[in-house]
Amino acid sequence: MAPLLLGLLGLLGVWALLRARARAPAPRWPPGPRPLPLIGNLHLLRLSQQEHSLMELAEQYGPVLTVHFGRQRTVVLSGYEAVREALVGSGRALADRPPVPIFQLIQGGRGVFFSSGAPWKAARQLTVRTLHGLGVGRGPVASKILRELSCLVGQLDQHGGRPFPLALLGWAPCNITFTLLFGERFDYQDPVFVALLGLIDEVMVLLGSPGLQLFNLYPRLGALLQLHRPVLRKIEEVRAILRALLAARRASSPPGGPVRSYVDALIQQGQGRDPDGLFAEDNVVACVLDMVMAGTETTSATLQWAALLMAKHPGVQGRVQEELDRVLGPGQLLRPEDQHSLPYTNAVLHEVQRFITLLPHAPRCTAANTRLGGYLLPKGTPVVPLLSSVLLDKTQWETPHQFNPGHFLDSDGRFVKREAFLPFSAGRRVCVGESLARTELFLLFAGLLRSFRLRPPPGLGPEDLDSVPTPAFTMRPPAQLLCAAPRPQGH
Repeated sequence: MAPLLLGLLGLLGVWALLRARARAPAPRWPPGPRPLPLIGNLHLLRLSQQEHSLMELAEQYGPVLTVHFGRQRTVVLSGYEAVREALVGSGRALADRPPVPIFQLIQGGRGVFFSSGAPWKAARQLTVRTLHGLGVGRGPVASKILRELSCLVGQLDQHGGRPFPLALLGWAPCNITFTLLFGERFDYQDPVFVALLGLIDEVMVLLGSPGLQLFNLYPRLGALLQLHRPVLRKIEEVRAILRALLAARRASSPPGGPVRSYVDALIQQGQGRDPDGLFAEDNVVACVLDMVMAGTETTSATLQWAALLMAKHPGVQGRVQEELDRVLGPGQLLRPEDQHSLPYTNAVLHEVQRFITLLPHAPRCTAANTRLGGYLLPKGTPVVPLLSSVLLDKTQWETPHQFNPGHFLDSDGRFVKREAFLPFSAGRRVCVGESLARTELFLLFAGLLRSFRLRPPPGLGPEDLDSVPTPAFTMRPPAQLLCAAPRPQGH
């Protein structure tokens, strides 16, 4: 009797499994080029301009297409309509990140940017809440930015109009991020500040290197060739500095005291009720690491691009300075709300961010079986929304490949918001530091142009300045020299 009962139960189990499979609809993949064995479609992608290769494939196969990165089948979204529908219309369906091999090794699914599920939700909620509590988007942070602007102006004054390295402009936004993270700014000559900036630069270059791209495509081969070792060594050096800063902050901030920095908030969260260990020590370090790397690189690179483009387009720079001089009286302090009274300056800053396409894409992953653009994607499918294809979409921008502030101005010279302006992405994964970045960029950019006329070094003309992006994790500007001639109106 027992064997018969067990047999019946087994048959019922098989029947239930077959029925469940019969109910599950088969995936329906978007069209795309036929993959080759092992390499997939890599032969169709230019290594240094991968996003442009993908946009060209989208012209052939449509705005939702399947591309094989090695053996990994990935759905690529190109153009404003496809990207916005996916990021905004799909809600939670595209809220996860795929397990990118190098970031799995670095963060292990922890942190703010490359985590998913409960760890991501907890880290993001705490980050948003803390930044708001520290005054991001309001007066308290604006005053910190203006103090940092004053320090940056002092550094440029020391050059007396002589050439300075473009990277110097990145010191101010980096220090603003460090002030929010650790509760105090660094002196520009502080060894910890200098070490952090150097390590961040090296890590970003390594993350964009061909070796790391190969590692992400073929992690076993990459591990055999030790392609990941250089970046992991640099990351460990960054972690060592962060742990020392965390320890110093713990020693100076009593439990339950006021939250004066992002690190304070993380420490207190870990000391409170945390049954799932979402704010254990490793997670705290991972969150700080994410904020240090992303919070410094993006705003720093954008400000450098803005300065480079002003030196390359002196007519645009002159119009910005005329507007600043006319609207803001001598000695009047900049305020975030002044942006509304400076339509041309506002348009130029937006056009800088559109034109440079700093972060061409950030991968997503389907959290469940998802319908996208008429296709059915199974859970766990990597999805690449090409932000560069939105910012360069010829159906949305009159001259997408030209630097043209008129994209953000109407016929009367008033500033116009554009729906296709998505440098910070959109939806549930929109950049957590967007409000901070907007305030920083406006105050630092306007403050620099009030104080200085940016020019090429002696012997070079605007056309000689190099605007071809340097390979890195972001599309950063190439290293070069500029001159900052003091303007009496700004000083």
